[in-house]
Amino acid sequence: MKRENKTSDGDRMLTVLAALANPHRLRILAALTTGGRNYVSQLAREIGISRPLLHLHLQKLEDAGLVVSRMELSADGKALNYFDVTQFEFALTPAAIAAAARSLTTNPDQ
Repeated sequence: MKRENKTSDGDRMLTVLAALANPHRLRILAALTTGGRNYVSQLAREIGISRPLLHLHLQKLEDAGLVVSRMELSADGKALNYFDVTQFEFALTPAAIAAAARSLTTNPDQ
């Protein structure tokens, strides 16, 4: 994934892997990938989880840069928050992990 920010590659990798380490979040990404962008209420019905729980998972995915949201008005004037998957690609190889580890800004031993 190409992103312009101040986060190191290692920190970014940890954030993304942490976001993906949950079955609900994998289902959310799958639903948005196969079904296209969707708003929270409809997505919650499709996945079968509550809207508050879905919001928590969507926030984690958005913080990791894996989804984006956009508020839009429906035909009847309701504000709907649509979510969509960003285009991302990671090569998870031993060499990529070694390179990311060298750029970590946090040390778990401290």
